[in-house]
Amino acid sequence: MALYSILFSPTGGTRKSAEALGRGLGENWEEIDLSRPHLDFSAFRLEEGDLALVAVPSFGGLAPQPALHRLKAISGNGCRAVLLCVYGNRAYEDTLVQLEDTALAAGFRVVAGVAALAQHSMVRELAAGRPDEEDQNQLKAFGVKIREKLEQGNLSRPVLPGNRPYKERHAGGPPPLPGEGCTRCGLCAARCPTGAIDPADPALVDRDRCIGCLRCVAVCSQGSRRPDQAQLARISAMLEPFRSLRRENQLFL
Repeated sequence: MALYSILFSPTGGTRKSAEALGRGLGENWEEIDLSRPHLDFSAFRLEEGDLALVAVPSFGGLAPQPALHRLKAISGNGCRAVLLCVYGNRAYEDTLVQLEDTALAAGFRVVAGVAALAQHSMVRELAAGRPDEEDQNQLKAFGVKIREKLEQGNLSRPVLPGNRPYKERHAGGPPPLPGEGCTRCGLCAARCPTGAIDPADPALVDRDRCIGCLRCVAVCSQGSRRPDQAQLARISAMLEPFRSLRRENQLFL
């Protein structure tokens, strides 16, 4: 049995949660990075006896569109799939059912779902430090429970929360731009999951491609690239009621 980690993690929170869950499921994972825009995902053909951990962040209660598009290109061929959505303390709304529908369309067999917490990519005070040690231990325990289900030969499809049709996807705000400290190293352009940043001039961003994932902010070695401050202030005010909450990870078997 081959184990595949099919991952879209722009700023690292989804990866950290997936690794914790994966420690309970098994060892020696082969990674398929959904954040690589030039990878030929149709070349990946999985098998019925394999197991895939499919992990994405929730952006405004939905899965990132590029991640869904690339996942759908993979040939699942009956491969068992554990779905993981990671969110920043507000809500994940329709992310899991949207991910489920895409995985099923790609030929995967969904056997479990998990919703997990990670530090909010923009408003860093939300779910700060998560997944913490408690989260990671719990996610590993979730992985063990899923593995036990599979070892019993139980391939039943879980009932996942969310709505169909999904909520409306809203257009993003202004993209992050570099400040005076930008050295034009090109790392932000090279690591952008959608190829939205011009490699010749990092201040030029294709707004139709930018999904606001903030990877460019996370990877900037100079700390020069920042979110639009007016947008940050609006989102921060909107999320104010969720600052003091500690939401819990959820397992769906």
